[in-house]
Amino acid sequence: MKQTFHRKIGLSLAFLSLFAPLVAQADEPSRIVSIGGSVTEIVYALEQQDRLVARDTTSSFPAAATKLPNVGYARALSPEGVLSVDPDLILATAGSGPPETLEVLKQANVIYIEVPEIYSAEGVVTKIETVGKALGQEQAAAALATKVRVELGSAQALATKVAGNSPKSVLFVLSTTGGRIMVAGKDTGADGIITMAGAVNAIDDFSGYKQVSDEAIAVAAPDVILVMKRDGDHGLTKESMRSLPALMLTPAAQNGQLVRMNGLRLLGFGPRTATAVKDLSQAIYGAAE
Repeated sequence: MKQTFHRKIGLSLAFLSLFAPLVAQADEPSRIVSIGGSVTEIVYALEQQDRLVARDTTSSFPAAATKLPNVGYARALSPEGVLSVDPDLILATAGSGPPETLEVLKQANVIYIEVPEIYSAEGVVTKIETVGKALGQEQAAAALATKVRVELGSAQALATKVAGNSPKSVLFVLSTTGGRIMVAGKDTGADGIITMAGAVNAIDDFSGYKQVSDEAIAVAAPDVILVMKRDGDHGLTKESMRSLPALMLTPAAQNGQLVRMNGLRLLGFGPRTATAVKDLSQAIYGAAE
């Protein structure tokens, strides 16, 4: 009698175990807000885009992502905007904000996961693994991370070979508003991608993005000037580069060495970073735009 009872219990547990994956899947977040262009790219790369209900302004790739509701710029979010889409998970890159908005979001009945922003090849891999774990897609994320790691290793090796013993110095210009030049220092995405492309950052005496004097740029004497492909004050051209007092005397301006690249691909540190490294390296050491 006792053996029959235990056998029935065993069969019942075995039967229920068949449905365990379905139960776990039902508990996974299905209304996700993605904050950060690279995070959104990773969600798509893992083929989990059907779970997205909104994205931020920086999430412009792939094009399908732009059809999602936009909750605002990653660094200027409002809690009302994010929570209005009724998310059960918020995936946000480190640096999203402002802090008071994050405080409200973290106190809401929503899972909030911060995705590390590390400007290196391993940083890209860590980002993929973090997003994969949050989505319950560890196996797919591991496969994607391995693929990206190999691609990045190949791209960096080629960039190092092309640079040889004479790496060029590159000045990343974020803005030229009012003739004042804002550039990238250390610990920035621009610094990271320049290094990965086999070049050196022309500015290394401060961290972050800051306005610098004409004298500081003259001393830096960059071989190449790098900007994002954007309109307005970010739309630096070879002609305007030669007319700005801060830039006109640099070797880059004198030789017309200006490289313009899509901002998200250049600074996103997501699945497409290997192609950004290759293209940037080729632009620096080959024919710049």
